[in-house]
Amino acid sequence: MGFDAVGYVVIAILVFVVILLFQGIKTVPQGLEYTVERLGKYTKTLRPGINFIIPFIDSVGDRMNMRETVMDVPSQEVISRDNAMIKVDGVVFFQVINAAKAAYEVTDLNRAILNLTMTNIRTVMGSMDLDDLLSKRDDINAQLLSVVDQATEPWGVKVTRIEIKDISPPLDLVESMARQMKAEREKRAQILEAEGSRQSAILKAEGEKQAAVLEAEGRREAAFRDAEAREREAEAEAKATDVVSQAIASGNVQALNYFIAGKYVEALGKFADSPNQKTFFLPVDAAGVIGSIGGIAEIAKESFGKGEK
Repeated sequence: MGFDAVGYVVIAILVFVVILLFQGIKTVPQGLEYTVERLGKYTKTLRPGINFIIPFIDSVGDRMNMRETVMDVPSQEVISRDNAMIKVDGVVFFQVINAAKAAYEVTDLNRAILNLTMTNIRTVMGSMDLDDLLSKRDDINAQLLSVVDQATEPWGVKVTRIEIKDISPPLDLVESMARQMKAEREKRAQILEAEGSRQSAILKAEGEKQAAVLEAEGRREAAFRDAEAREREAEAEAKATDVVSQAIASGNVQALNYFIAGKYVEALGKFADSPNQKTFFLPVDAAGVIGSIGGIAEIAKESFGKGEK
């Protein structure tokens, strides 16, 4: 019986030791950290892995998630600086970097961050006009991040991002903005159309100017050519007259007949080519014309005869 009592005591002691070991060994998962309290007072923080504490004296306080956390910011109404009522919602990303501060510096960390974010959204967006709220979302996000991150630093929290998801103006304001946008687009279209007409008129005027210059250059060249032709014609006429005069001076009357007949035939040709031509009868001296032609023949014979000699 004595042996059995000793055996029971040994077994009890072994069981107690095993319980002490289990109470003293704490395994912390990756991404978490545990705070340790000794008789109710914080002493240290347990990192991921196997950790040892004093059984029955030390106890685990808070289990803090050290990974980045995403939290939705519910929709709320905000009054802009120009008194426009809008609805805004968003999302905030934060990470606990000091487990002890996050556990003991603030009660209900998530609720505290949420309320702080919503308050600053009203403050920041309420200081801006509606047009700026709709067009400068990146500036709003950056300003909110700076303010909230600075405010949560004593809590051992790092706010990494704050994003405004949706900004919803009232329906009547949306319709008014649509009409304004339409008017602006029509205005820009009219300006572009007027600018196009102006450029077209300028190009047309430049083209007409260039055409007028080229036409004037053409008339100038034509006039120069006409003057040159008349000059050469006059020179030829003068030379022919001189030749006829020399022939008359040498006693050759046939040359004079040839000259007169040529002028006579030329005058008849011009009269026949007149645009007002009609059927007409004139007393033409046929004998004189035939005689002139005969004179031409005599001149030709004389010229050929001299050539044969």
